Amino acid sequence: MGSGGWSRRRFVGALACGAGVAALPSCGDAPAPATDPATAPEAGTSPSREARRPSGPRPLYLGTYTSAEGGGNGVGLATYDPGTGRITGAGTIGGVGDPSYLAVHPDRRTLYAVDERDDGAVTAVRLSDRKVLGSRSTGGAAPCHLSVHPGGRWLLSANYGSGSVAVHPIDTSGALGERTDLVRHSAPPPGPGQEGPHAHQVVTSPDGGHVLAVDLGTDTVYTYRLDEKAGTLTEVGRARTRPGAGPRHLTFHPGGRYAYLANEVDDTVAVCSYDRASGRVTVGEAQSTGTGSGTNHPAQILVTANGRYAYLANRGHNSLTRYAVEAEGARLRLLDTVPVGGDFPRQIAFSPEGALLFAANQKSSTVTVFHVDEANGELRRAEETFSSPVAVCALPL
Repeated sequence: MGSGGWSRRRFVGALACGAGVAALPSCGDAPAPATDPATAPEAGTSPSREARRPSGPRPLYLGTYTSAEGGGNGVGLATYDPGTGRITGAGTIGGVGDPSYLAVHPDRRTLYAVDERDDGAVTAVRLSDRKVLGSRSTGGAAPCHLSVHPGGRWLLSANYGSGSVAVHPIDTSGALGERTDLVRHSAPPPGPGQEGPHAHQVVTSPDGGHVLAVDLGTDTVYTYRLDEKAGTLTEVGRARTRPGAGPRHLTFHPGGRYAYLANEVDDTVAVCSYDRASGRVTVGEAQSTGTGSGTNHPAQILVTANGRYAYLANRGHNSLTRYAVEAEGARLRLLDTVPVGGDFPRQIAFSPEGALLFAANQKSSTVTVFHVDEANGELRRAEETFSSPVAVCALPL
């Protein structure tokens, strides 16, 4: 690895003090399905988890840093039992460098990975035979997040090191074409303690109308419209956090009117409102993560499919914060924190039916699994912990 603009990410990952789209798994950070809020089902009316739960082992893909000491050799392969949460290793897909974040195509035939290097790239892998379909340059440094647009024709990626967002076309085979756009966050100026922009996430809103990019360096959430014919982005709005917040990850409530923002630098979360007509995001007041006075860097926040509970991964405190979601998504109420059972939980993800929560723990090189109580949101640790080299992403399908 070079020592360019993404050195802070490696530094934070190396110390205890310190990366989705509608209905698509993206290492656990997919927003809610693209449903009109006016016709969305009431909470609690969805089929039971037993009815939704698949039978037999299910696939699990694992991201890592191949260049890190003790890191993996590519994308890790495993299966998990949807009832017990037990994970079983199944090998590796080689030929992918530093695949620290993963996403899957809507048809579930193709896996996409970032190559988080100074010369950033994104790679496509056909899942039927695990063939690497090739890589394309992202035009920036250290891409740390990617997601597939709901239509399945475009791949969006965020370059942390250079603070930019890239768009690549996806052909009918799932392979990637040459980049069609690259937008750099040149304004506003970097926040306190930042030397430049650091795009950390790019996702599509639940209604499918806008693309949102979260930038830690500029303390800003950018809203874009995607031209679905040309694959180009046009900025239509900016939402600023408080200075020095360092926003990292945003996820939507199933209703589509609110989203929740995890702020890495100042150890807070915020409720955001979203206007689907304009794409405007309004960031609310900073709230506690419940981790006390020690050093902590929130990583990722998830919301249950019924919209009743949210969970935040805490690196440093090494816990998961549980919130009750109230007022139809407009309010988070802190309930408790639960030890994650590993060191430095970089990313968390739900199983497709929401009964399990996976935590990828970077420093302990482990994946821990929790059973999620649908009624009260409580988390119960599965008995076994799975060892995975420098685990930074877990994608259950």
